[in-house]
Formats: sequence, C-alpha cells, structure tokens
Amino acid sequence: MNLDHKIAIVTGAGSGIGRATAVALADVGATVIVTDVDEAGGHETVAGIGEAARFALLDVTDRAACRALADDLLDEHGRVDILVNAAGWDLIQPFVDNTDEYMDAIVGLNLKGPINVCKAMIPPLTASGSGRIVNVASDAGRVGSSGETVYAGAKGGVVAFTKSLAREMTRHQIRVNCVCPGPTDTPLFAQQPEKMRIALERAIPMRRLARPSEIADAIVFFASDRASFVTGQVLSVSGGLTMVD
Repeated sequence: MNLDHKIAIVTGAGSGIGRATAVALADVGATVIVTDVDEAGGHETVAGIGEAARFALLDVTDRAACRALADDLLDEHGRVDILVNAAGWDLIQPFVDNTDEYMDAIVGLNLKGPINVCKAMIPPLTASGSGRIVNVASDAGRVGSSGETVYAGAKGGVVAFTKSLAREMTRHQIRVNCVCPGPTDTPLFAQQPEKMRIALERAIPMRRLARPSEIADAIVFFASDRASFVTGQVLSVSGGLTMVD
C-alpha cells in the first residue's frame, strides 16, 4: 500500500482513532494535516509523526472554519486527496436524562461535524481527480446502543449520509465510505464506568477491545487504491460484537 504524495486531512487526530489514523496514513507515505480542537493533543500527534504532518486547529462544528481550512489547503497544495472524519464524542447516560445542551452537542459534533467538513472539502477533493472520504461512524448507529440513543441516532445519520454522498460524488471521481468501530481502547472509552467497560469486553466474541490501530487499518484501506472500486460501503470493525447484513 502506497500513499506517497497524497495529501490527507484527519479530524479529531489529537488522540484515539484519529491519531492512530494520522500515524497510519503517514506510515504509508501521505502528508497529513492533523486537525483537532485540542491543540496540545494535535501537536503531540504531529511530533510523533515528524515532517510528514502539520497541525491545523479546527472545530468541525464551525462551518466558516471548515471553509477557511479548505481554502488554505487549496492554496497550499492545490488539492486534498483523502479526508477522514474521525472527530467524535459521547457520554453514556439514559435518554431521559439527556439535556437539550447535551443532545445539541452530540448531534452537532457527531453528525453535523462530518457534514460541515465534507461540504467544505468538496472543491479540494474534486481537484484531486480521485478524492477519497472515509467517515468514522459507530456500530451504535447500525444496531443501537442503550445509553447512547442520541449518539446512535447521529452515527446512524453518518451512515446514511455516507451512502447518499457516495452516490452524488461518483461524478466527481470521489469515493465515500464509512468505518463503524465497536468498543475501542481510546481515552474517551476509558472515561466510561468500569462496570460497563468490563461488560462490553465480555460481550465481544474476540473477548477484548479494539486497538485504535486496528480501526485505522480499515480506514487506510478505504483511503487507498486497494478500494478503488468501493464506494458507499460500511465496514464494522468490532471483534464480532455486531454482525450486520
């Protein structure tokens, strides 16, 4: 697998799956634009990669900021080859306890965020002549998840958005696919109650959490020429926890 001379942007790359994806893309030759609202985490990711990466502060819920970054990348590189929407957030709690502010934040980041970034990046991706978008959703959006009702709804929206966008973008030679992680050993997951984390590990047929690098492997596949005839597809990486037709 070779992504030499490809320009990739990864949102939420300051930690977890986003960081692992940025590292994996750089490892196969891509120049990576690491974005996050967490400046310290973003710079740490860049430091771990080296000269093949640079950091750009980005709040994916800010449409103007998304457009400004897209314009900057067009000016600097003339194109974007790969977009990975990995920014996301969740807090497990019963739906009846969800506040208006919580629901707005969940939908704003997990659904509107990828929509904002995709909309802004269409011109530089079109300029590539072979753009690739990989949206990171969740298996919660495919099968539901107790305590994550609004999150599951937002991620289910990402799945539907991916499929519809893939249909529209083929005319621009842009492929759009989606990776749905199961429970993954990230800093965000570590914040969940221990009882819940243990129960999930026991429920996974492979009896462990995913490593962020294992999710990144699936993302890099979709971003590569090995998926040159694949678009509008959804891939679960969950150790067998979900088996969806």
